[in-house]
Amino acid sequence: MKHELDRTRPIWRQIAEIITDRIASDTYPVGSRVPPVVELSAEFGVATSTVQKAFLHLKQEGILRGEVGLGTFVSAPQAPTDH
Repeated sequence: MKHELDRTRPIWRQIAEIITDRIASDTYPVGSRVPPVVELSAEFGVATSTVQKAFLHLKQEGILRGEVGLGTFVSAPQAPTDH
């Protein structure tokens, strides 16, 4: 399924938003493996580096986590901490 992406906004950010929406709608439930970068780059019609940038952003946000040799998974939501 190809997506129409808005070429006036950063593509990686739109992909990150789509992945976040899929997590929110349980398309990618917590703990599940998200499709590989190559598969998502084909789906969106973009370079793998663009999807990798979206993944990196979502990992930094704590939404995704990578496991070497296994793939990228949806992280459990972190409880807010009081400092």
